Amino acid sequence: MSHPHGIRARSRWRLAATIGALVGLLGGILGIVAVRPASSAGGPQVEIRTHEFSPSTLTVAAGTAVTWVNHDDDVHTVTSTVDAFHSPGIDTDETFTYTFTQPGTYEYFCKLHPLMTAKVIVR
Repeated sequence: MSHPHGIRARSRWRLAATIGALVGLLGGILGIVAVRPASSAGGPQVEIRTHEFSPSTLTVAAGTAVTWVNHDDDVHTVTSTVDAFHSPGIDTDETFTYTFTQPGTYEYFCKLHPLMTAKVIVR
C-alpha cells in the first residue's frame, strides 16, 4: 500500500530535477550561468557571508569575469537590478561567475534576501 505523501514528495523531486536540468541547459546555451563548487578561481571575487556581499563595491575593467562565492549557511542569488544578469540559487560553498563586457555601474541584490545589495563598477 502506497502512502499519498510519498507520491507527492516524489513528484516534487522529479519536478525540481526537471527544472534544474532545464536551467542548466539554458545556462549552457546562453553561456552566462555558471554555478560550481567553490574552488580557487582566478580573478576578482565577491564573498557572501552573514547575509552580506563583500566587497560591497567592486571596480573592474571591461571583459573581467567576477566570481561570487557563497560562504553563508543560506542559499543566495546575485540578481542585477536592471536584468543584466542573474544567478540561480547559490548554495553554501558554490560559486557564480559573470563576465562584464560593457562599462557601467551594475547594482545587484539577493532575490531571497532583498536587503543584501552591492555593485560592480566596470570601466
